[in-house]
Amino acid sequence: MVSLVLGTMLVGSAQRGRSGALEDGPWSYRTADSEFRAVVVAKGLSHPWSLAFLPGGDVLVTERAGRLRIIRNGVLDPKPVAGVPQVYANRLDGLMDLALHPNFADNKLVYFSYGKPGPDLAPGAERLASRLPANLAQRTATGKTKTDAVARGRWDGSALVDVKDIFVADNWVDDSIATSSAVRIVFGRDGMLYMGLGAPNAPAASGRYAHSRGGRAQDPGNDGGKFLRLRDDGTVPRDNPFVGKPGYKPEIYTLGHRNAIGLTVHPVTGAIWESENGPADDDEINILKPGANYGWPLVGFGRDYSGDFIGGVGAIGETAGRPDAHTMYLPGMEPPVLFWAPTVAPGGITFYAGDRFPKWNGSLFVAVMKGQRVERIGFNEKGWVGRREWLLDDLKQRIRDVRQGPDGLLYILTDEDAGALLRLEPLATAQPK
Repeated sequence: MVSLVLGTMLVGSAQRGRSGALEDGPWSYRTADSEFRAVVVAKGLSHPWSLAFLPGGDVLVTERAGRLRIIRNGVLDPKPVAGVPQVYANRLDGLMDLALHPNFADNKLVYFSYGKPGPDLAPGAERLASRLPANLAQRTATGKTKTDAVARGRWDGSALVDVKDIFVADNWVDDSIATSSAVRIVFGRDGMLYMGLGAPNAPAASGRYAHSRGGRAQDPGNDGGKFLRLRDDGTVPRDNPFVGKPGYKPEIYTLGHRNAIGLTVHPVTGAIWESENGPADDDEINILKPGANYGWPLVGFGRDYSGDFIGGVGAIGETAGRPDAHTMYLPGMEPPVLFWAPTVAPGGITFYAGDRFPKWNGSLFVAVMKGQRVERIGFNEKGWVGRREWLLDDLKQRIRDVRQGPDGLLYILTDEDAGALLRLEPLATAQPK
């Protein structure tokens, strides 16, 4: 089955996926800068979230429900990998990101992020929904609680052993509000582990934003809505930007984030880039700067779910709202590199830095869930956004993650009940399936 894609336009007439049902492929494409095909590596995954390439070619894949899977020689092992602890899997929470230690070849350490279940609320205990507008309360609340954690284990060739949490975030929420938040992790060039935690709905513990949906992202005494910077054992580096500052968690690297869904290291500069889901508008790509505030829920480009501007009185309340919200700027708040309005729900991101797709070198690839595509974003010699292309949009699949493999090819995870791992190959070197 073959069709042609030029830029964002589908030229062929073949119909690909139908909202969740992925055919067997392969599928061939021609864009402005490349000719390639998409090949199915493995099917049978349920809402896969992240992947990591092991030496030798095996691929680890997380499934949101709490299972770790492995693909060996292109075949998905039907049995989950042992060693994953109990996971809080509800709505969009669950087992999430994967990262190998920079010295994995020697120490075999695998890191993963997950929703960590906590104790049920005691009878009569305050629920977070009591401090927020009534329309944000979950009708099926049971008193369950959760936070976010990063654990690590040693890979013994078939399972994770010696698994333990290295960091448990102070980001506890209960299920009286929508608790779903992503946790992305990546090792920077400095050898530190960067961990992004969402705060789309949770209010601050106290103060001006105690009744504001998402106010936790502006609360320096809480980990929610922040990026954290940790050593590989989960302890806090002494050179973090808020170490020693009263009222601030020392692990905080940046603050003011709604829900960080993608995270990658720029292959040239070493800067940490992240993709972030906004509400009705204002999905973003940001470059992390130590100590910077990225604005949620006070500032953003467009509308909140309430219909008011992000940061407006109708969005976050009289106490926290600001009358100039329509300007979409505030002094001291870091603007995004680029944004989408209305929302497209960007997922995982990666820069291409290989030789298999020469004209894609330096491009940022973005997995897009709501928009059901992979987006390629090029940059010109000044570092400004240049050509943008949509890839795989005719497959009608939610795309959760995109990674460059050690073979220089791109690998794609579809976020579906019947999820799959795809591989993009240049047509010039692709062999018949």
